[in-house]
Amino acid sequence: MSATDGNAAEPLRRRVAAGQKDQDARTVMRLRLGVGAIGVLLPLALPAGNWIAARLDGRTGEDAWPGSMSGAYYTATRDIFVGALCALGIFLIVYRFNRFNDVLGTIAGACALGVALFPTAPGSGGDAGQQTASVFHQVFAVALLTAMAAFCLFMYGAPGIKERSYVRRPYLVAGVLILVFMALAVTAAATKVGDDWLVTPLYLCEWLSVWSFGFAWTGAALSLAADIDRLPRTRALVGAVLGRPRSLGGLLGRGKARSREAV
Repeated sequence: MSATDGNAAEPLRRRVAAGQKDQDARTVMRLRLGVGAIGVLLPLALPAGNWIAARLDGRTGEDAWPGSMSGAYYTATRDIFVGALCALGIFLIVYRFNRFNDVLGTIAGACALGVALFPTAPGSGGDAGQQTASVFHQVFAVALLTAMAAFCLFMYGAPGIKERSYVRRPYLVAGVLILVFMALAVTAAATKVGDDWLVTPLYLCEWLSVWSFGFAWTGAALSLAADIDRLPRTRALVGAVLGRPRSLGGLLGRGKARSREAV
């Protein structure tokens, strides 16, 4: 292949590489948005769905709020709860950023699937099989919340992550809040405070933990979407700037050739 052919192929290779980076960025943005949407919508979708189902059955809907988000397994919104957790688990498993991030995402995703597939015991206690499944459920639930907190804290402090400060700070806030709400949930469960509330402290802490995680990911997704929209304009500007020296070089080359011909 001649030098001319090689020079002509170089812009094509750059365009292909740029297109691949664009596609990778869009995939990351969509995964972040999917995780964020589940985190933001799920805590409200469960009681709202239960209330709608109760009203359709002619009931008042006073029992729309389960004692915990996991308790939704025994309500009308069981399919929403299980489906959302399965989707969250898959999103986290396929999410890729760097090696440590991949490991945390895979762990969190596997735990989300475990929470969905091993239901908590019913309020009456359940049989031996349900009790065993509930033990696995509790382990997966605690591991999921811990992994979510670690994920957020790592995204804030990891070296080499070029997110803007207003994107990274919500990760820090979310990670700290998840740990705080986990401690409050354990304290409320140990002291039996709020067991007779319409919205129990356990549900409230789970709700706010998932919201913290969801809003941090939604913000990161929207920021990345804005960056993706700016990429074509940036490339066009860079291409125009870099194209001028090449055009000038071409003109100079043709001018030299004419001078030699004249001589």
